Amino acid sequence: MDVSKRLRSLREQCGYTQNGLAERAGVSQTHLRRVELGQADITVSHLQLVCDAMCISMKEFFEETSDQDEIAVAFSKLSPKQKKRLLDFLESL
Repeated sequence: MDVSKRLRSLREQCGYTQNGLAERAGVSQTHLRRVELGQADITVSHLQLVCDAMCISMKEFFEETSDQDEIAVAFSKLSPKQKKRLLDFLESL
């Protein structure tokens, strides 16, 4: 698995800029950019911070994704009120 590509893909799926994710995770934006470009490695502790900021587990980070996984990640980012509205909408279909 290419960690740099996976990180970028997940960051974009979550709707974060590099700067936004770095700030949320408490890591350097410069370092995050270098990791995504494949110019630097990321430590396990920093990867955990980044995963926490994206509301995913380390296991999810290393799993291959499917459309269902992307939906789950997007759903996890919703507020409880938004989740209820979405579920109500889906049930009405």
